[in-house]
Parts: sequence; C-alpha cells; structure tokens
Amino acid sequence: MFTGKTKNLGLIGYPVEHSLSPVIQNPAISASGQDFAYIAMPVKEAELETAVSGLQALGFCGFNVTIPHKVNIIKFLDAIDENAKMIGAVNTVVIEDGKLTGHNTDSIGFITGLEKKGFVVKGKKAVLLGAGGAARAVVWGLIKNGIESIVLGVRNPQKAQPLAAAFSSYAKIEVQDWAAHEFQDVLSEADLLVNTTPLGMYPKTEAMPPINWNYIKKKHLFTILFTCRSKQNFCKRQKKG
Repeated sequence: MFTGKTKNLGLIGYPVEHSLSPVIQNPAISASGQDFAYIAMPVKEAELETAVSGLQALGFCGFNVTIPHKVNIIKFLDAIDENAKMIGAVNTVVIEDGKLTGHNTDSIGFITGLEKKGFVVKGKKAVLLGAGGAARAVVWGLIKNGIESIVLGVRNPQKAQPLAAAFSSYAKIEVQDWAAHEFQDVLSEADLLVNTTPLGMYPKTEAMPPINWNYIKKKHLFTILFTCRSKQNFCKRQKKG
C-alpha cells in the first residue's frame, strides 16, 4: 500500500506506454519489502531538462532512462560512472544528497543474457543493427568480453562512423550499409546478430530491419537480442545449429 512515506522511482522516455517496467518492478519491490513506487513517465525530447529538474524537485530517489534520452541526459547530470563514460549513454540515474549520478547497466544486462543462453562472446563475430545509445552499450559489452570483430549495419553509414571510431582502438569494428549486397556476406559470417534500432518497437511494431534470413549462419548458436525492445515475430527467428 502506498502512503505519504512511499519513495518514488520511475522510467522516462518517449514513448513509454508499451513499457513493462512498472509491471516488473513494482511486484519485485513489493516482494523485497521496500516502500517504493515505480511508474513510467512519457517525456518528449524538448522537455528533458525540465523533467529531470522536476523529478529531483519531487524527491525521486532515481529513475531509469530509455530512448531517445540515453545520450542527451548526460548534460543534465552531475556525474556518470565508468561504463556510462565509455558507452556515452546513461540508462539509470541515482539521486542522492541533491546530486544526480548516471550509470549504464545495459552492457552488463546484455552480456548476462548471452551467458544464460550459453553463448561465449570471445573470438566471435558480431553484427549490430543501428548505431545509437543502445548500440554503444552492446559494443562495449562485446569488447570487454573478447569479441573478435563487429560490423555495424545501418541505414546511414556516415552517421555511424563516429561510433566505430570511438571503439576502433579496442577491437576490429566497421560500418556497412545494411541495404548493400556486401552486407549480406557479413551476415553469412556472423555468430551474433543484435537489433538495437527502434524498428519492431511500439509504435513501429510491424517494421523490421532489412535482414535476409537466407544468409544467416546455421551451424552456430544464433541469438537475436533487442535490449528491451523485442518484437514477437522477430524473436521467433532465434536459431540453433
């Protein structure tokens, strides 16, 4: 039961109507015996600074951050942790003693999911669709766990070059147009394919990146992850050799 002493937590992003975070977090909080309430709050890009100040003023203990704010929110924080610095994006903000500290747990969660599937990253080849904040987290997680090479498949290769350049000293990473014929050859060699784009996420639930499934390798465990943005008919494409 919520009372005047209940502490507030939540999620900001746009859109967030589809988010299952409150459904997941509130039962977990209740089971732990803690007095918190977790809500999803739609925040448009132009309203981000106002929203961050408002959450602090309202006494929130912290909040999660989803698209499209994971990168832009950094400018409104007092500090960020090492993972967030490397990734260049924040998905969790802790408010303590009047200070806002940003963290990034995406890479940890991503790698944990792979490990539960029995997938070993070291020495493998990965293809990522997209080059935004979620992609940066995946790239960093893969690098920390010994990935051999990464190809970023994107609609606009020029916009993705800064991401590749930022991590080029840590691993072999390149950018390709996902509509090009050459990209199909990359898919045929991939051990891991990761969709980090909004395609398949509400409201674009019927949209999918242009993947030709005939090129997908069948001899190895093949996993498709969406960093919290799964689309049912896409997930059904998981394959085991």
